[in-house]
Amino acid sequence: MSAARLALSDTLVLAKRNFLRISRAPDLLLAFTVQPIMFVLLFAYVFGGAIPTPGHSYIDFLIPGILVQTMAFGGFVTAMGIAEDLRKGLVDRFRSLPMSRGAVLAGRTLSDIATNGISITVMLVVGVIIGFGFESPFLHVVFGILLLLLFGYAFSWVFAFIGLTSSSPEAAQSLGFILIFPLTFVSSAFVPPETMPAALQWFAEWNPFSVTVNAIRALFIGDPAGNSVWGAVAWSVGIATVFAFLAVTKYKRAVVR
Repeated sequence: MSAARLALSDTLVLAKRNFLRISRAPDLLLAFTVQPIMFVLLFAYVFGGAIPTPGHSYIDFLIPGILVQTMAFGGFVTAMGIAEDLRKGLVDRFRSLPMSRGAVLAGRTLSDIATNGISITVMLVVGVIIGFGFESPFLHVVFGILLLLLFGYAFSWVFAFIGLTSSSPEAAQSLGFILIFPLTFVSSAFVPPETMPAALQWFAEWNPFSVTVNAIRALFIGDPAGNSVWGAVAWSVGIATVFAFLAVTKYKRAVVR
């Protein structure tokens, strides 16, 4: 087999390993299902009545934002898993095997695509039940789902890097939360940026979360797209490229803690 085929084979094997881990620890599914549902219900029925969203019901405004947030946090399991493998010495054992050096990280991030797909399905079903409706052509919706998966994949690499730089799984979870959570709220995910102070409004408009949320709203409910769709693709590819390079570089030097 060629080196490329061997690398692909190693990646798929490790992706399968990570995905099967969920069946042995079903509580992990809570992060992909129950937590996003709780966010939807809380924002829709607790805060929704106090947040004006001209042109749309708050449910239609909210669901794209919750989907993007869920994709960003989908890599938490990757960060915690990598930190745990480092602590147990499993990464050193992988590096001693005749396998692709990038397969461990690539397999981790690839398995996140499957779990993110589960999250999207659950979220859209819940959204439709509480009143969300698509107002765009079918192909636009499909492209929106693919864009969500791409955005989630980019942040899987962010969390892979966080997992490699953290001292423990708990530290990886805390660090990821501290770094990513504020970005989701200082964006157009839950409130229109126009309601924010000037400095926060400027940041929110350039925030990759806002760009991606605006793109999903354009693809799902027919908002004006502008450059948001291609901007979201560019942000996703850029984030994935930068953090994949950082994560692979860090992985080569990572040691058992």
